[in-house]
Amino acid sequence: MSNQNMSYRNMGRCGLKLSTFSLGGWTTFGGSVKDFTSIRSILHHAYESGVNFFDIADVYAKGDAERMMGGALKELPRHELVISSKVFWPMSENINDRGLSRKHILESVNRSLQRIGTEYLDIYFCHRYDEETPVEETVRIMDDLIHHGKILYWGTSEWTAAQIQEAMDICDKRGYYKPQVEQPQYSLIAREKFETNAQPKAREHGMGLVTWSPLASGLLTGKYDGGISEGRLARMENLRDTLYTEKNISRVKEMKKISDALECSRTQLALAWVAAQPGMSSVILGATNVEQLQENLGALKVNITPEVDKDLKSIFQ
Repeated sequence: MSNQNMSYRNMGRCGLKLSTFSLGGWTTFGGSVKDFTSIRSILHHAYESGVNFFDIADVYAKGDAERMMGGALKELPRHELVISSKVFWPMSENINDRGLSRKHILESVNRSLQRIGTEYLDIYFCHRYDEETPVEETVRIMDDLIHHGKILYWGTSEWTAAQIQEAMDICDKRGYYKPQVEQPQYSLIAREKFETNAQPKAREHGMGLVTWSPLASGLLTGKYDGGISEGRLARMENLRDTLYTEKNISRVKEMKKISDALECSRTQLALAWVAAQPGMSSVILGATNVEQLQENLGALKVNITPEVDKDLKSIFQ
């Protein structure tokens, strides 16, 4: 692993170190990118560039992301990799094949390990909060999985401050392993919910933060300045309806002045900004080809000064 440019950060208070930029499989591997040779070249390039954290979920392409990323990661030294997966969303019509019950989590982790082809997961995320399962039941099975060596750390994704606090209280009372990392959506466009709720709570408990959708599904790259013809927003109507607004497009265009002054792309500026925010452990990238990954990793060279941070925040209030 050549990591002359990559930097590494502790996952919150844990000893585990994550690459500042990581690679995820949402909507890409097994979805928009189905060719194994392409997936392998993207993952191997990431590894050679110093990326050590690879983020997957059972529900991504209904198991195919785990199978395909697992197949490519099997060729790399396991002890150098940090592999995560997630559990919550329905994986079949079966009434118990969803949520955060003891039964679903145990069966899901075994299936994920099998698909990825690994004996353990470094991180296992509760992909959402489950209103139908007592948090104590979920926390207990996560604690058990750590004792069994199936997972090393567990985390939450898109949990609120109150939900995180509830889990922490149970862990304190019972002596269970605590969630050590939260995975929220975070970008210049999606700021308020995270900054006012989960971020202060996660930092209070020393949780790491690994963020998804740092480019707001490509909007912050500028590729939709002239309209939508391809890409994630063309494929996913729900994202298009919430993100593609005149206000957002004009903000993204205004941001170009800052990226031009810094001699970087808007993509690199948006990624570097997320990585520079308080408490960030890793920023999860998506890539459909090696060139896109290289462009994204160029964000490592962008310096976010307090002035740049202030200017960006004023554009994206």
